[in-house]
Amino acid sequence: MLLHVIARGKIARSPEAELVARYEKRLIWPVRLTELPETGGKVADPLTPCRTVLLDEKGRDLSSEQLAAQLESWRDGGIRECRFVLGAADGHSVAERAGADLLLAFGKATWPHLLARAMLMEQLFRATAILAGHPYHRAG
Repeated sequence: MLLHVIARGKIARSPEAELVARYEKRLIWPVRLTELPETGGKVADPLTPCRTVLLDEKGRDLSSEQLAAQLESWRDGGIRECRFVLGAADGHSVAERAGADLLLAFGKATWPHLLARAMLMEQLFRATAILAGHPYHRAG
C-alpha cells in the first residue's frame, strides 16, 4: 500500500526537512511526498481503492499500535493508497473533514506544521516497523 503524505506549504531546508527525509529513507513501504502551495494546487488521482486521513486537531488520538492496526486492516483489505493530508494554517474545511476516512490528531497540543509533518513520517515508520515485527518500537 502506498503511503502518500500531502502537505500544504514548502518544507525547504530545515531541521524538520532532514527528519522527514530520514524517515522517508527508512520506510520499507512505498511512500510519496507531495507539497502543495498554501492555496490551490493539484494532486494526481489516487490509486483506488484509497483511504484519506486528515491530520486535524479534532481527530482521534491513536496510539502507534492502533495506527499500525488501522494501516494493516486497510492494506489487508485491498486498499492501494492511503493519503495523509496536512492542511494549511486554517486547517481543513467541513467538507474535507466529512469526506475523510479518518481524522488523526497528535494529542491535544497544537504542533507547528513542519514538526507535524516530521512526526507523521516517524509514526508511519513506527507503524510499519510494528507490523514487520521490527524492534524499533518498544511498547509498554
